[in-house]
Amino acid sequence: MPQPKKRAARKLLSQHAWITLDGGFAARHCLVQDISASGAKITMDDDASQLPGIIRMAFARDARTGRSCQVVWRCGKSAGIKFI
Repeated sequence: MPQPKKRAARKLLSQHAWITLDGGFAARHCLVQDISASGAKITMDDDASQLPGIIRMAFARDARTGRSCQVVWRCGKSAGIKFI
C-alpha cells in the first residue's frame, strides 16, 4: 500500500506580496497567510476565482522577480498556490 504524501511544514507568515498576471503587466496586492517549501496560502482584496491557473508571486512589486506558481484551489478571497 503506498504511503500518503506528507505535506511540507507550513510557517505562518502574514506578509504582503504581489502577484503578476498577463505576462507580468498587472501587479495585484495579496497577503501571504502561510508558506512552505512547496506552496502558500494567499488572500487577495478581490475574489480569487478570477485568478488564472498560473501566476507569479513576489515579495517586492518588481515584476522581474518572484516565483512561478500554479493555483491549486480558490475559495472566496483566498487561494492555495503551488510553486513550480
